[in-house]
Amino acid sequence: MSRFQELAFTPLVKQHQQEHGSRRQYERMAEHSPSGSTLGPDEQTFIGLRDSFYMASVSETGWPYVQHRGGPKGFVHPIDSSLIGFADLRGNKQYISLGNFDHDPRVALFFMDYPNQTRLKILGRVEVHEHDSKAPALIESFRPADKSSVVERVILVHVEGFDWNCPQHITPRYTVEEFQEALAPLTQKLAKLDEENAKLREKLRSLK
Repeated sequence: MSRFQELAFTPLVKQHQQEHGSRRQYERMAEHSPSGSTLGPDEQTFIGLRDSFYMASVSETGWPYVQHRGGPKGFVHPIDSSLIGFADLRGNKQYISLGNFDHDPRVALFFMDYPNQTRLKILGRVEVHEHDSKAPALIESFRPADKSSVVERVILVHVEGFDWNCPQHITPRYTVEEFQEALAPLTQKLAKLDEENAKLREKLRSLK
C-alpha cells in the first residue's frame, strides 16, 4: 500500500469504498503501488512546471481552510525527493494558513494541470522559516525574479505521501500564456498573409 493510501484510507473511508464497490479496485492498486513517499522525476518535473496550487490546512477550531497560491512557473521548488518549498509573498495579511501551521503542521496540496486534465495530490508537514537563522539564505534563494514582490518567509513541505488522480471531471482551462502558445502558428500564418496582402495592394496601386 502506498503511503498516501495509508494516511487517507481510514477505516471509515474503506467502509464507504466497500459500500460503493470500489474497495477491491483500490486493494488491487495497492498491490502494485510504490510503498514509499518520495517524489520521482515525473512528480518533481510536474511540480516545477506549475504556476499555482491549492493548499489546505486545519484551524484551531477544527475547520479546514483552503488557500490558492500562484506565481511564475517554477515558483514551487522540488528540493529533493521528499522536500518541496516556496517563497511566501506578502498578501492580504490575514495569515490564516500561517496560524493554522502553528496549531497543526499537516497540509494537503493539489497541483493542477488543467489543459492536460492531470492532478497531483500531496500530503505533508510544513516547516516555516521566517525569523530563524536559516531564513535569510532561504529567502534569498527562493526570491522571485520580480523584485517588487516582498518575500516574508519560506515554507518547506516535507512530503509524506502523494497520489495522481484520474482526469475524470477535471474541466480543461487555459491561461493566456497557454492560449498564446497554442495560437502561435495561426498568428504567424495570419501575419504572413497580412504581409502578402500589403505587397499585393502596393503592386495594384503601382499599376493604376
